[in-house]
Amino acid sequence: MLSQAPRVMEPKTATTLYWTLTLPFAAFMLFGGVSEVIHHPSGQEIMQHLGYPEHVLTVLGIGKLLGAVALVQPWFRTVKEWAYAGFTFNLLGACAARYAAHDGFWLVASPLLFLAFMLASCALWRRVRPQQFGSGTAHVAVASSLGTVAA
Repeated sequence: MLSQAPRVMEPKTATTLYWTLTLPFAAFMLFGGVSEVIHHPSGQEIMQHLGYPEHVLTVLGIGKLLGAVALVQPWFRTVKEWAYAGFTFNLLGACAARYAAHDGFWLVASPLLFLAFMLASCALWRRVRPQQFGSGTAHVAVASSLGTVAA
């Protein structure tokens, strides 16, 4: 019996799935960032419960706002990679903080569920990225707009 070649996801399917995962994740981070920047009472309560000072809300909120924008922008690959890395640290830190505070299973595990969605988004982005940009198109476009591209 001959083995079949592994199925490759169609580019359109990968792109649709990428945006289906990325947009809700980015929206969740955006809304969470706004809530943290304005120091919503629920956020203050959580920070107090976890033993963090209240000003940490501002730092986390600004990071989430910038990261959410970075995930949906198509031009700067490195910025998007840093956003994925930052959200990874944020979500792993949230999981560790909840565990250290002896919170229940779902409060400890819920950041890991968001991390799984984010990692799937990242993997799909790496798959669809060449179709969106070609090889280095974004970098050439930025350099071209600055007038620094040599022929």
